[in-house]
Amino acid sequence: MRRAQQGTRRQEIRDRALAEAAEAVRGRQECLVALSHSLHDEPETALQEHRSAAKIAGLLAEAGFTVTQGVANLPTAVVATHGDGDLVVALCAEYDALPGIGHACGHNVNGATAVGAALGLAAVADRLGIRVKLVGTPAEEDIGGKVLLLEAGVFDDVAAAMMVHAAAQDTVGASSLAVSAWDVTYRGRPSHAALAPWEGVNALDAMTLAHTAIGLLRQQLQPGTLVHGVVSEAGQAVNVIPALARARYELRAPTSEQLAYARRRVRSCFEAGALATGAELELVPHGSDFADLRQDAFMTESYVRALRQLGRTPVPQHGELMASTDMGNISHVVPTIHPTIGYDTGGAKQHTAEFARYGKSQGADRAVIDGATALAHVGVELATDIVQRRRLLAGVADRRPRGGSMGT
Repeated sequence: MRRAQQGTRRQEIRDRALAEAAEAVRGRQECLVALSHSLHDEPETALQEHRSAAKIAGLLAEAGFTVTQGVANLPTAVVATHGDGDLVVALCAEYDALPGIGHACGHNVNGATAVGAALGLAAVADRLGIRVKLVGTPAEEDIGGKVLLLEAGVFDDVAAAMMVHAAAQDTVGASSLAVSAWDVTYRGRPSHAALAPWEGVNALDAMTLAHTAIGLLRQQLQPGTLVHGVVSEAGQAVNVIPALARARYELRAPTSEQLAYARRRVRSCFEAGALATGAELELVPHGSDFADLRQDAFMTESYVRALRQLGRTPVPQHGELMASTDMGNISHVVPTIHPTIGYDTGGAKQHTAEFARYGKSQGADRAVIDGATALAHVGVELATDIVQRRRLLAGVADRRPRGGSMGT
């Protein structure tokens, strides 16, 4: 009888906390939508998100959060905390835009949703023993700010990490492609292209040979492995042997292990270009490698329950792959979810100017509120489910550095 009474009591606490967290999100609806619109109206690219970071930091500071900017030597990174419970729940806020086409990946929705979820959980944090940790993560579209924040120890104390991503439909459970990028430079020797071409070392030829070798390699790469690149410089004058060629190449694969294999093979193609022409090769990693995404089963189920209560029907995509995200690196260390929250985009795909045009639509605004409410729901369930709480706290204890956390 006593055990049944305790279970009933826990359910009552959970239900009340769920209602209060949802009400806290709804109570901030106007400012959350305004934040989403403001981020959309002033898009800032990777590591230049100064105004965007300041908007998020200011809103959370006004709500009583302790805010730190410039975390991990990233001027546009933000950490904002509320509560002092032992269960630290992180909401990851993205806010970088794409060059030339603004918020064509919906990061204005992503960022505002994370802020909304943090505000919702803050309303019940003290009662549930939660420490809410909003992590503003710059440069997801470029060098991968989450990886740098992870390496700096910002997630050392985090028991669970969450975010949602804007999309054309609600989905859960998908993985992502691991990704790696290189800045490629060939240095040759200039010469007159007609009078003495034999005296030159053609950097463009080296790049062309490497690109051709990669094209031929594709047949032998494992299924799901992709290589794509763009040449940004390959000489200045048509009658001068090009002495310099620059490019950026990305590799993607279903897992980090397959990515490592592909990287070895593609590196050989670049080395072949140098060997065949005599050009000097320089390969410099561009940003951090992104790992494949692993989504926590319980958190996913909790998120699905929340969305269904909001009248949404998320589509399961277990085993399916989406693009790449630095949230994958977080998910290899911390239990994580990264579902998508959908709205009508007129059929437009992400990373297009057409997709960006829907970022301030009524559907996008609803996605901000529904996504925030659903993430807050997950946080409450994690805090009030005894088994899950123990699991998460044990995970933190197992990975805690012996010297203590470096997190903010």
